[in-house]
Amino acid sequence: MIIARRALLGALPLLAAPAILSAQPAWPSRPVRLVVPFQGGGATDVTARVLAERLSQTLGQPMIVDNRAGAGGNIGAELVAKSDDGHTLLMTTIGTASINQFLYSRMPYRPEELQAVAMVNLVANGILVNASVPANSLQELVALAKRDPGGLSYGTPGNGTSGHLCAELLKVRAGIDLLHIPFRGTGGVIPELLAGRLQVAIDNLPAYLPYVREGKVKLLAVTSRDRWFSVPEAPTATEAGVQDFEAVAWFGVQAPSRMPRPQVERLSALILEACAEPAVQTRLRDVGSEPRPLGPEAFQRFIEAENAKWREVVRVSGARLD
Repeated sequence: MIIARRALLGALPLLAAPAILSAQPAWPSRPVRLVVPFQGGGATDVTARVLAERLSQTLGQPMIVDNRAGAGGNIGAELVAKSDDGHTLLMTTIGTASINQFLYSRMPYRPEELQAVAMVNLVANGILVNASVPANSLQELVALAKRDPGGLSYGTPGNGTSGHLCAELLKVRAGIDLLHIPFRGTGGVIPELLAGRLQVAIDNLPAYLPYVREGKVKLLAVTSRDRWFSVPEAPTATEAGVQDFEAVAWFGVQAPSRMPRPQVERLSALILEACAEPAVQTRLRDVGSEPRPLGPEAFQRFIEAENAKWREVVRVSGARLD
């Protein structure tokens, strides 16, 4: 009896292990917050809302989009990087995941405080002008800028965004000077462009397409390597005379680096599953973006390749911010 009792006691840890594991709270155990580091209405916000709607159905908890704009996305990204509640994620961008660390002399968070979960999609930038600007091609805009250095203002969703660095690259390649007016998101740029208080916008294309089709804004070029599927009539910047020019925006999900790997892998799998659904792909394309899903490791490799590119663009252009 003593031997049997000892054997039973020795087995208790093994018998209890599954019960202990099953007692751990399932993730997510409450609503998940997806922080968008820009104002509503732009490509980052639209992508986040498409994703959140679908993931709310599969996570078992609501996913709530939380817009936290400012400092080229750094305010929202810092909030997520410093979060320790296990239920806060970042709808990350080319700026927050790559460009900002080279552009800003002081960063409120370290890139390694965020980990890649999944890439979702990418978007071409557009080089756009108010309908009253006397330029109907990119070359005409370049000529106009050369006649009046610094006299043309261009708006972007903020410092460090793909629009900002795209413009810096354009300035270097075309030998022109433009005045940068950063906003807190695309929602701030569009009214100023429509009113003519901004002459130029260089920004993620999707939000501007309705105004292009209404003739209120002229799309002079797209910044993708090839013509963009939603506006095949628009030339690329390279076709329009600026050689070897490519600067697209991309979007994905990052989590605080302290999020446990099993949670990251589960979330990534659900995002990739959502991105594979025809309905989600259609919605992303309907707003002018191209689905480009990648898992954690592939997304991290992609970010590292982008880092090498944009580090050099910042160096060559001389663009630095305090």
